[in-house]
Amino acid sequence: MIRLAIAEDHQSLIDGIKLLLEYEDDITIIGTANDGVALLEIVERKQPNVILTDIRMPKMDGIELTKQIKKKYPSINILAFTMFEQIEAIQRMIDAGASGYILKNSSLKEVHNAIIAVSKGETYFDANINTNVLNSKSDIKTKGVLTKRQIEILGLIAQGKTSREIADLLFIGVHTVDTHRKNMVRILGLKGKGELMRYALDKKYTFT
Repeated sequence: MIRLAIAEDHQSLIDGIKLLLEYEDDITIIGTANDGVALLEIVERKQPNVILTDIRMPKMDGIELTKQIKKKYPSINILAFTMFEQIEAIQRMIDAGASGYILKNSSLKEVHNAIIAVSKGETYFDANINTNVLNSKSDIKTKGVLTKRQIEILGLIAQGKTSREIADLLFIGVHTVDTHRKNMVRILGLKGKGELMRYALDKKYTFT
């Protein structure tokens, strides 16, 4: 019997998954949570063997959750269940230790098949994901790492905020924001403010 735990910040989606899996004889849901911290507590108490997790969640996202679980409980297999199709998101989850990655528009059959596969220690990717590019040199591997503050600013840039608006929201100086912008352009290997905006919009799934 597969002991499944689910981490998803939309309760309605959790309820839907419960209904979908209710009559599956080989899967039992032993716990659900709306954030990564709560799911980690369930893992420590109930020891599931498969976890179905979203990426973007409050308190602790799916990437950090996966890292912590695989560090403490390497035998637990983790399946990402998310709306994000970007290769960087997939790569980060796989690098964190996830065994599979499926999209939220997947059919029940595919969700079921994915859970079964990762429970056996196999890998499973959504049919719409091109796995050939996962081991190539992606942005996450070739570009520098942003600080927590820079990621925060990048998220606000993706929302269309000006340097003044960002400074006011974060209680820092406009010059400090502009300095962070210049450093991010350098770290990410971009060519200017326009590319930074495009990058921010493309990667906005990482902002929590």
